[in-house]
Amino acid sequence: MDDRIKARFSDNALKVLERRYLRKDDAGAIIEGPEDMLWRVASAVARSEAAFGEDESGWAVKFYNMMARLDFLPNSPTLMNAGTPKGQLSACFVLPIGDSMEDIFGALASTALVHKSGGGTGFNFSELRPAGDRVRSTSGVASGPISFMELFDHTTEVVKQGGTRRGANMGILSASHPDVLDFVKAKTENGKLTNFNISVGITDAFMDAVRSGGNWDLVNPRTGEKSSAIQASELWDLLIESAWRTGDPGVLFVDRIEEANTVPSCGRLDSTNPCGEQPLLPYESCNLGSINLIHMTDGREINWDHLEETVRLAVRFLDDVIDTNSYPLEKIEKMTKGNRKIGLGVMGWAELLFTRGVRYGSRESVELAERVMGFIQKIGHDESESLAEARGAFPNWAGSLWDKKGRKMRNATVTTIAPTGTISMIAECSSGIEPVFALAYRRKALDNDTLVYVNSYLEEAMARHGDPSGAILEQVLSGGTLSGTEAPRALKEVFVTAHDIPFAEHVEMQAAFQKFTDNAVSKTINLPNSATSDDVRSAYLLAFEMSCKGITIYRDRCKESQVLYHGAHKDAPAAAGGNGIKPRKRPSNLQGTTVKIRTSFGNLYLTLNQLGGRPFELFATLGKSGKDTQAHTEALGRLISLALRSGVTVRDIIEQLKGIGGSQPVFENDGIILSLPDAIAQGLERALGETVEIVRDDMCPSCGAPTVHAEGCLRCVSCDYSKCF
Repeated sequence: MDDRIKARFSDNALKVLERRYLRKDDAGAIIEGPEDMLWRVASAVARSEAAFGEDESGWAVKFYNMMARLDFLPNSPTLMNAGTPKGQLSACFVLPIGDSMEDIFGALASTALVHKSGGGTGFNFSELRPAGDRVRSTSGVASGPISFMELFDHTTEVVKQGGTRRGANMGILSASHPDVLDFVKAKTENGKLTNFNISVGITDAFMDAVRSGGNWDLVNPRTGEKSSAIQASELWDLLIESAWRTGDPGVLFVDRIEEANTVPSCGRLDSTNPCGEQPLLPYESCNLGSINLIHMTDGREINWDHLEETVRLAVRFLDDVIDTNSYPLEKIEKMTKGNRKIGLGVMGWAELLFTRGVRYGSRESVELAERVMGFIQKIGHDESESLAEARGAFPNWAGSLWDKKGRKMRNATVTTIAPTGTISMIAECSSGIEPVFALAYRRKALDNDTLVYVNSYLEEAMARHGDPSGAILEQVLSGGTLSGTEAPRALKEVFVTAHDIPFAEHVEMQAAFQKFTDNAVSKTINLPNSATSDDVRSAYLLAFEMSCKGITIYRDRCKESQVLYHGAHKDAPAAAGGNGIKPRKRPSNLQGTTVKIRTSFGNLYLTLNQLGGRPFELFATLGKSGKDTQAHTEALGRLISLALRSGVTVRDIIEQLKGIGGSQPVFENDGIILSLPDAIAQGLERALGETVEIVRDDMCPSCGAPTVHAEGCLRCVSCDYSKCF
């Protein structure tokens, strides 16, 4: 009889495990329980211990108990694949792309294999010759890196990972590449490069040119010669504007990244994994895992002894994963085992601050971040050094930065702040070092019931302060935040959400963790919709000044501005009425169809009348609602009628309204109604008897709930869906 403890998972965590992690037979039936999964992983990883004369079964129990307590969880591929025939345990891969058709299509084939195995990939396309450049072998012209990125994007779309998700990519281009201006604008077109995060590689020299107002040379990578020069501010301003409008591209400060390259003799760190937290050499992979910080406390105080014990055990676990792993390519195995990089990070940071009554972004929270991560890094390095003494240093240690420091290390890097999208759902904590995105939300349960979820730490605090009428809770459910509610000031000060926090405090938190992280930090700087391009500029400059290795911003609902962006283009047609278009007059008699849709504000009745077989006008009435809500509904109906009578197609109207999220979604007819605009769109579909398929970045394709941008990726606030992990 071993000493394994009983694992305890919440109902939500069990649903995540059943959907994504527990093994299934060929018919899709689940054939293992959650504890079986943990033992499968622990025993598979512990097999590496036998090679060093260690007690394999004893370490397996220790690994199992650490995960069963939810003190630590490894990245998703390890949970999914350890102890299975697939056996691929790494989350992150970087593949090189050379400037030849053989190199490009070789990388494409490698990408398909990596994605099939469950990993994400990062690429630097800067070696590819620019569009229009000479191709000597064919006497033709090159199509440029962006065209090949589209090829990789399409390949990602068709290679589905284990039936659960598609792979994610990072695409990087140097600020000195002649195609960089087109690269910056690449994702301003809807539907383009949807499986890519993109970032511009920025050097210190470029930032100096921006500050001084100087010129910036664009260099042909094929010849190494200057092809043209632009004002550095021209590229900088375009980058800022594009990021403000779409959230892309991010920025990688490549000189800062290279300064932390512990094995420069093996190559340059010119690319990262999809969420940006793991700079890697060509053909390297990395194995990640995160400590649940909320389990490292005794009430309000941090239990430093327990944290040290967990760090040491987690470092050992991740080092064993390197030897247990089954790699998709021989080159990847050689590079990974040559440097033995691991990435130990954290999750549950927001809850840790809640328990201590500390506001996210405050000076106290920044100082605590440095203290906690500094401790984790110190203990992690110490454990890696101990493993090196027992097992030997990583093979490329001679000549490394560790060698120059006189420290024999088992791992070239030890710490990373990685995304924890689904594993944080299993652990029932906030993801990575992000603040919470909502303090309360509604979620569909079995049948058509809707369950209400309130942050447990807020519930405890409200119980102490009192909310006898339930008014504050109702306000939180409506908006997801205490901001603008009647909650006591003490609660508002501590229980902040992502959009309550100024961007400078987001950046300062990222910088605090980066100071004590070997690799990099995955974090999104969330901005309100009202943020300006100057706010984005300030955030990027602050990240550079505070020694961050990169930055990703996302302005709330910025994707919705895409239609306006293209509509305002100088070649776009003028709005109806501005170019001589006049709405058609209404005849006295029309025939139509009326449909009823359930919304959170009552039943919505829509009457769509037609003229000549085409939709002509819409009447919208909302039952049992307040006067303001009914007024808004009637206004939408009138504007839609005006658009229809002016020649706008009903499909265009549906595409604009469908998927707009609200604070109180409801479930009807096995589907979800996100808001009144979404209800109108779905009502129009029913009246027409057809469905308009659209893909929006602000709604979950799995459950239809609103999504948020966190840790450089898209994540659902309700279910286990995440675009990148």
